[in-house]
Amino acid sequence: MSAVILTQQQIQQKVKRIAFQILENNIEEDAMIIAGISGNGYIFAQKLKEQLCSISTKNVILCEVKMDKKHPLNSVSTSIPINKLSDRSIVLVDDVLNSGRTLIHAVRYLLQVPLKRIKTAVLVNRNHKDFPVKSDFKGISLSTSLEEHVEVDLKKLQAILY
Repeated sequence: MSAVILTQQQIQQKVKRIAFQILENNIEEDAMIIAGISGNGYIFAQKLKEQLCSISTKNVILCEVKMDKKHPLNSVSTSIPINKLSDRSIVLVDDVLNSGRTLIHAVRYLLQVPLKRIKTAVLVNRNHKDFPVKSDFKGISLSTSLEEHVEVDLKKLQAILY
């Protein structure tokens, strides 16, 4: 049995609200980096960048964090050279926060250089963290069982709970 937990309209509203929160949190910055974890995280980051550019004149830089989510220790890289991220404000973006494993490995990689600030943004926070990672900006928080699965389809703009 499945249930739609976020419709297209709701996702668009969440993206807009999160973009305003990110802007408010980075009001002092000339530029900000939106770093999306490859796959849905990157698609979500693209949507956030589009929204940020429509509400602000700030320089919004999109960066892809490439990693194998099943084996995050293997390799993590970014579409922007790591040294170019130094002394920047970064928002690390993924679609769903489950255990926190993906975000913590991405943060670990980004901390190779000194950063001004790093925040996290997710569309769905499932509250099953095994690692000390929190979502600073979230679309929705769900208390689900470990057997349930959340699937986000950002092409169709919907989130489904299985």
